Amino acid sequence: MTIAAILRDKGVALVAVSPETTVAGAIALLAEHRIGALPVVADNAVRGMFSERDVVRLLAGGDSGVLQARVGEVMTAPAVTAAPGDPVLAALSLMTQRRIRHLPVVDGAELRGIVSIGDLVKYRIERIEAEAAAMRDYIQQA
Repeated sequence: MTIAAILRDKGVALVAVSPETTVAGAIALLAEHRIGALPVVADNAVRGMFSERDVVRLLAGGDSGVLQARVGEVMTAPAVTAAPGDPVLAALSLMTQRRIRHLPVVDGAELRGIVSIGDLVKYRIERIEAEAAAMRDYIQQA
């Protein structure tokens, strides 16, 4: 299965920010939408990612003034991305190796969606359960 199939199943509703968005504004979006990361998009291309980890890193210094900084100044860049045709296992491997939890899906330069490690793990569990059920059915019929 490919990343495109995951996006079809979960939907492609996207929340993104521009590099000019303030950190406080981005945090508000994370909370409002109950998500862990936002793609940072400029000129229809993903320029980076802003995540909960970025928030923690920024606030760990104790300077609340960082809340007025622009996301483009503090985002994680460049963004690690996947293509719609990439296999789920390849995306899981990439996310594990890079220690990231959110992967923007781009087709050319255009943002098509975002998948989380949870989305991919859910798919794998469902797939394994379906294979086990098929094996049980096969064995019972024999």
